[in-house]
Amino acid sequence: MTNINIKKIDEYNINEVRKIRVKENQQSFIETVEECMEEAKIYEQWCPVAIYNDKTIVGFAMYGAFGENPDVWIDRIIIDGRYQGKGFGKLAMKELIEIVTEKYNVNIVYLSFVESNGIARKLYEELGFKFTGEYDPEGELIYKYDLT
Repeated sequence: MTNINIKKIDEYNINEVRKIRVKENQQSFIETVEECMEEAKIYEQWCPVAIYNDKTIVGFAMYGAFGENPDVWIDRIIIDGRYQGKGFGKLAMKELIEIVTEKYNVNIVYLSFVESNGIARKLYEELGFKFTGEYDPEGELIYKYDLT
């Protein structure tokens, strides 16, 4: 049975979260959890979280809001290689969209990803994200989800 939930990272789960790894052929698509955690220490707007299926940590995500009229981003989502292909990414994204739209009281959510990551593109488009026609400073495609 699948029961995806999102929890803050704390002293009780940090060591398990640090063990999350994508598959070897995906390493060029996204930063490591450790790199994300370091970035979250520098920029307090980032909110790193653990993705659970019941009591098992299956992934990591990071979201945040930036700017005077904040743009809200689900900036990172990593499902551990051992748990990929089970629908956890899609369920986690649905949960994250709900969390960020409520927390920041917005109707628009952004994300970006490496253009060659076809699996991510398929997932995000199935969820309703659309390409904005723009690229971030690293050359990643910027996608937007609009609730309106």
